[in-house]
Amino acid sequence: MTRTRLRLAALAATALAATLALAACSPAAPASTPTPTPTGSASAASGELTVFAAASLSKAFDQITAEFEAENPKVHVNPITYDGSSTLATQIIEGAPVDVFASADQKNMDKVAQAGLAGPAPVFTTNVLQIAVAPGNPRKVKDLASLADPGLKVVLCAPAVPCGNAAKTLLDAAGATVTPVSEEQNVSAVLAKVKAGEADAGLVYTTDVKAAGSAVTGVAIAGAEKAVNKYPITVLKASKNPEAAAAFQAFVLSDKGRRILTGLGFGGE
Repeated sequence: MTRTRLRLAALAATALAATLALAACSPAAPASTPTPTPTGSASAASGELTVFAAASLSKAFDQITAEFEAENPKVHVNPITYDGSSTLATQIIEGAPVDVFASADQKNMDKVAQAGLAGPAPVFTTNVLQIAVAPGNPRKVKDLASLADPGLKVVLCAPAVPCGNAAKTLLDAAGATVTPVSEEQNVSAVLAKVKAGEADAGLVYTTDVKAAGSAVTGVAIAGAEKAVNKYPITVLKASKNPEAAAAFQAFVLSDKGRRILTGLGFGGE
């Protein structure tokens, strides 16, 4: 090897050593941060989910479930149990295995929370009452005072049920004394009796009247805003699938969930 070639080799070796030394002294490049997986995405949630929801949410939650499962194909939502919020709260407190609970009022959610079973429970929508009567309103029901007519068969929710509590608030405010022919455990049962002709009128939610279409006529209640029902939703602390439950809760609270709710006549939170 000539002196020139030896000199070039030495220079190359020196440059390589310097490069390696510089790399060793330089701070390591930060690791790339993975893109967070949105709550409720298919990669973040899987398994079965059990949901208890107020009867007035049946149409909305059926639609929400369909869209949620479409976005989360690894999650299967079992057929939702719809009933009066007080009934559902009692079942949860007695040990029913539930992942998500959506109540039609804060009172029954508070019962579950006081039993140490509920997680955070944000309000996701609201609702107000309306008078449901037979199509065309043949009995000419005009307002809450009309319901005091002893010849009118009126059906109400039981006082422990959110729709029953709201009905009492409005009837008391209107000074109307009503003796119902029956007190039902959920608003769906009240609506069913009016639709079947077993009652001339019933106090149900605005959303129930809208969902019933031509089967009933709705009579707006002046001052209905005095008894607004606020709907909270929680992931139960004993949930067997908290990740999927949190994803479902997040979907209900999302713009997509709110779009479904408002489209069915529910109000803002």
